[in-house]
Amino acid sequence: MDALKEYNISFVGLKLGKHSFTYHIDNSFFEVYNYNDFKSIACDVDVVLHKKTTLLELEFDIKGIVKLNCDLTNELFEQSIKARLDLIVKFGDEFNDENEEVLILPHSDYQFNIAQYIYEAIVLALPIKRVHPGIKDGTLKSDVLDKLKELEIKENKEIDPRWDSLNKLLTSKK
Repeated sequence: MDALKEYNISFVGLKLGKHSFTYHIDNSFFEVYNYNDFKSIACDVDVVLHKKTTLLELEFDIKGIVKLNCDLTNELFEQSIKARLDLIVKFGDEFNDENEEVLILPHSDYQFNIAQYIYEAIVLALPIKRVHPGIKDGTLKSDVLDKLKELEIKENKEIDPRWDSLNKLLTSKK
């Protein structure tokens, strides 16, 4: 994955304390993962690395805009996303990333790649149900919405008179 080598953090030469890294994420980042559930993305990722004597603490702060297709109308709209991820990097005998909050690196490693963590944080920040904001406030004008309203089941307020006697039984029990 040479395309993601810019997301390698080399921690050996860093002094103890805080270090900041900034990344801009666009469609080319997600092309590496063959992920195409959105039209476009523009995110900024701020990573703060706290280097301590025995471990590393990383704080990911992700903010941006994703262009999505609405699940109901397929209209394109912009969705703002915000995500935060905390990761602890410890050192051990062998690599272990089974725990989503703790990464264990071998003592011999001098760098690690954070691209997978950025990818997962952004994908998980996307809404499950993608609904155009114009649908919620009623401002979206779409042929699909018009057709859905046309096909909507109209509730019949008139009750068949044959059910009146059954309704009387139900109301008399109360």
